[in-house]
Amino acid sequence: MRIARFSIDGNVAFGAVEGEAPPGSTEGLVLDIIKGIPFADFELSGTKVPLSKVRLLPPVLPSKVVAIGRNYAEHVAELGNELPGPSEPPVAFLKPSTSVTGPGAAIEYPSFSQDLHHEAELAVVIGRMCREVPRERVADVILGYTCANDVTARDVQKREKQWSRAKGFDTACPLGPWVETGIDLKRAADLTIQCTVNGEQRQLGRTTDMIRPIEDLIVHISEAMTLLPGDVVLTGTPAGVGPLGVGDEVAVTIEGIGTLTNKVIKRG
Repeated sequence: MRIARFSIDGNVAFGAVEGEAPPGSTEGLVLDIIKGIPFADFELSGTKVPLSKVRLLPPVLPSKVVAIGRNYAEHVAELGNELPGPSEPPVAFLKPSTSVTGPGAAIEYPSFSQDLHHEAELAVVIGRMCREVPRERVADVILGYTCANDVTARDVQKREKQWSRAKGFDTACPLGPWVETGIDLKRAADLTIQCTVNGEQRQLGRTTDMIRPIEDLIVHISEAMTLLPGDVVLTGTPAGVGPLGVGDEVAVTIEGIGTLTNKVIKRG
């Protein structure tokens, strides 16, 4: 099931996306409005609205986004970093909830950066409160998956030697277009990730190239902190990251999920 969060006539709701459409189009797609929330038992209301008549919002409002860096070997190499050893823990960092934005929303170019980069990523959406999750129970705490763009002020990241401002500014975490719940861990471990800028391909990789799989990431993160329903884990980006400029349209497409598109604007 594809679960979207949307706004219509000033009201916000969740809905199940039904139908098929060409990539990047909403033609023919409808939303069956959900009674309740997707993190508990819910029913479909049978009330349907065309997707073209609503405004899609971030599919979840996470209390936190936990992101993983340096999880694809070729990306590690392209930035001149050392490949983490097998005994080293994953590089984890937080993006605040205020960094989250939705499909079709603007990415605001921060005034304190001159080198903004895209980073296409598979995002894991947590479906239940959990802590110290054993590896064999990871599937039980996952609601589904969505597309993410870990937008990064690369010059700030290098200059400040830590990543909070570089990756945590407002609009630095586009998510969407919806949460796909029909993907299991086995399939999630072998999906194509693509990023285009103004229609030109920049990134193309597969989740099979992750240094550490999703199970290891959830175990590692949940050892330290409680994950809440709607929290998001970003799993790293493949090689090909590069600059974004004002006016650029960046699209992240993940096999079996959909396409997340955002335009870069000057921060007002």
